[in-house]
Order: sequence, then C-alpha cells, then structure tokens
Amino acid sequence: MPSDHLHATVSALKNGLTSLPLGSAMDNTETWQQQFLQSGDPSLQDIGREIGNLQSLLTSGVLSPRAIGDSLGILAAQTGQLGLKATEDVKKPLQELADLLRRHSADLLAHANKTKK
Repeated sequence: MPSDHLHATVSALKNGLTSLPLGSAMDNTETWQQQFLQSGDPSLQDIGREIGNLQSLLTSGVLSPRAIGDSLGILAAQTGQLGLKATEDVKKPLQELADLLRRHSADLLAHANKTKK
C-alpha cells in the first residue's frame, strides 16, 4: 500500500467531501480499487468492491446521502480493521482515514435523516 497515496487521500478528505472535484475523487477511488482488487487479499478485495459500489453511487446521476453515507460507513469499518493489522508506517494514516470516513458517513446520514422528516 503506497503511503504517499494514503497520505494524499487523508489530506483530501480532511478538507471535506464537497471540496473534492468529482473527477479527482473518481481517479483516487479508481486507483485504490485496482490496487485492492488485484491484491489477492480477500479483505482488501472486499474494500475494492465497496469502493466500486461507492463509485456507482457517485455516478448514478441521483446522489443519495443515505446510500453514500452507508457506503462510507462500511469503508470506515473495513479501513479501521485494516489499520489494526497494518505495519507501523501506515497504521496511523489508516486509522485517520477510517475516522474521516466515519465522520463523513455520520454527517451524510444525519443530513439524510433531517431531510426525510
């Protein structure tokens, strides 16, 4: 797992989801998805598949805060698990990424709940 790409992803997410141009976000997720799907590691391949689901949600034409929030929550949990068994050089950024994904997920789900009422 390239730590420079990991640090760039964490840095981009710190600025918030809407600060990322969709094209850049798609390029970033595509890079991660390919690495994970080709890894041969089932847990990484699961993350790759969820990234594919997120990409589909982002390009569907109708953005669903609830569905995107749910996907980010799944990715947060998967990333957190990955961070538990990661090498020291990527453990902290993986945990930070999991926390950011969790926070963005919670924000989207809270927004979805407010607009539902």
